[in-house]
Amino acid sequence: MAWLTFRGLGVSIYAITRHNEISVFCHITAMYDNLGTQPGVPRPPLNPQPNPFGNAFYGAGSGLIRGGLGAYGERILGSSSEYVQSNISRYFSDPQYYFQLNDHYVRNKLKVILFPFLHRGHWTRITEPVGGRLSYKPPIYDINAPDLYIPFMAFGTYVILAGFSLGLRGKFTPEALSLQFMRGMLGWILQVLLLKMSLYSLGSGEAPLLDIVAYAGYAFTGICVALLGGVMWSYSYYFLMPWTCLCMGVFLVKTMKRVLFAEVRSYDSSKHHYLLLFIALAQFPLFIWLGNISMYWLY
Repeated sequence: MAWLTFRGLGVSIYAITRHNEISVFCHITAMYDNLGTQPGVPRPPLNPQPNPFGNAFYGAGSGLIRGGLGAYGERILGSSSEYVQSNISRYFSDPQYYFQLNDHYVRNKLKVILFPFLHRGHWTRITEPVGGRLSYKPPIYDINAPDLYIPFMAFGTYVILAGFSLGLRGKFTPEALSLQFMRGMLGWILQVLLLKMSLYSLGSGEAPLLDIVAYAGYAFTGICVALLGGVMWSYSYYFLMPWTCLCMGVFLVKTMKRVLFAEVRSYDSSKHHYLLLFIALAQFPLFIWLGNISMYWLY
């Protein structure tokens, strides 16, 4: 190992040799370190005089930039938040709205679902001005407003009645009960897709999703009535099931025609009536499939 040193004006070079390998380290020092001590050579000041206007201009400029960017950012965030809130309220309403009800509303709503022929009032929803725009009144003030309390309770009752029916036949198992639960969820989703696709086919998809979920979930009310009648007397099931299918079809036709289709800007009248008829007829296979309590998916 050898050290080789070369020193020049302001430059120091160190070379290290080891096993035929050479490593070179260059150290360049400031020229003023060597020349500053010589006579006649001026040395630059280490601490230059500060500019009295520099900090003022810099502070004013940075303040203007921060203020402009802050105002622009608040404007962007404000407009984007309003856009998001408007779209959420349009397509996905506040869930609390669907649970503002009382016993009086539940009784009257069940009568409208199970006996739509006896409903003598109008089918349109009541609006009220809120925040400079029209908004629908909650279910507690409007019998035609959708809610999620009845669909959820009806769905839970459907699962309980399905398990009770399986127990009466001696076929109750946790797997069979879970199968009925999944069948009910699938039937609910199919009903939602049916109503949603009907709206899209007419050029309107602006109805809130929870409204469609609520209207689709009312089907379990009629199914529960048919299943309960079948548990009490087996032959009553064959009378109650067609009746509840017919009532649900009429209820959906009235609701879709007066409530949901009111948001459709333009549509063909013949196409409108065909879709309403299709929605009503689709309730029969759906009710029969959901009301057939068995250990299999299709039958």
